[in-house]
Amino acid sequence: MKKILFTAAVAAAALLGANMPAQAQESANPAGTILYSLPKTSIHLTVTAEKESFLAGPYAQYAKKYLGNEARTESSEAYSIKSVDIAPYIEADMDNCYTVTMTAKDASASNFVKFCSQGLIAMSDSYTGKSEAWRFPSIAGNEAFNGKGVSGNLTNATTTLYKTVRTEDGFSKIAVQQSEVVEKSLEKKAAEAAQTIFNLRKSRVQIITGDTDATYSGEAMKAALDEISRLEQEYMTLFYGITETSEQTMNFDVIPTADNKKQMYIAFRISDTEGLLPASNVEGRPVVLQLIKDSEPVTKSGSSLSAAAAKLKKSISYRTPVTVTAKLLDGDTMLLQTRFPVYQLGATCTYSF
Repeated sequence: MKKILFTAAVAAAALLGANMPAQAQESANPAGTILYSLPKTSIHLTVTAEKESFLAGPYAQYAKKYLGNEARTESSEAYSIKSVDIAPYIEADMDNCYTVTMTAKDASASNFVKFCSQGLIAMSDSYTGKSEAWRFPSIAGNEAFNGKGVSGNLTNATTTLYKTVRTEDGFSKIAVQQSEVVEKSLEKKAAEAAQTIFNLRKSRVQIITGDTDATYSGEAMKAALDEISRLEQEYMTLFYGITETSEQTMNFDVIPTADNKKQMYIAFRISDTEGLLPASNVEGRPVVLQLIKDSEPVTKSGSSLSAAAAKLKKSISYRTPVTVTAKLLDGDTMLLQTRFPVYQLGATCTYSF
């Protein structure tokens, strides 16, 4: 496959050269000059994070009293890394470009092809397009619980008032009952919702055991039980809240450099409020990519193939990669570990013809 790509690149260069004026070709580069670059490795990460949005129920503080179990009383958001895919890409290192002059009859041409086919020389950039990332929707508001109340918002309250009346024995206080319409307290609403939950559970047991005036069978029984379960779940959310999950996917790139002694890079960051963030955004905690070399690179220089070739004083520069163990760390937690070669951490060698 790499030989096919190289052949296509050479053919394209020949076509471009054919379309250039003769004077321009001669002034730019001598005939038979080939431009090439050393290869380098870029590390592409595709990260998917899961967001959990929790909206506390309005009756959460009364869950223990009326239903027997504690409930979370504070709304919150939580982010966690769901999956990470890592893929190394080989591309041309434009900071290390070289030229070599060869003719069709030159013995070095075949060796140049071999270096390209082995990936030690890069003829073009292998960048691939990457999809755009999208952000999370905002957390739901309290309107999510609208319409789930068991009864109206008002109730009758009786208040006892006293008025002073003059009698034969003097002044005395007489109790007077006064009824008025007032707004229900939050606890009153919670008590009514809890009672409805127990009534629904009781109705479900009655339908299953046949202890009802109506007769249910087949699809009718299933539909009735499903509707009771749906209503029960709606009223339970008033106490135990609503949890929603969504996903966020983003792409990040890390390009290792030889001057990084520790070979540790901040691949990306994750925030409790913003989710996945680029490495440059300091609002999130860092997720670190650590590269551990299997061995140190050794610089080599090839010997001449023949005395005739030695007189030409030609050489090809190439890179030998170093295999590394890559570890992706979120604090003390290792998210991923794999091995692959990294070209720019290896040695730059020369082969003389």
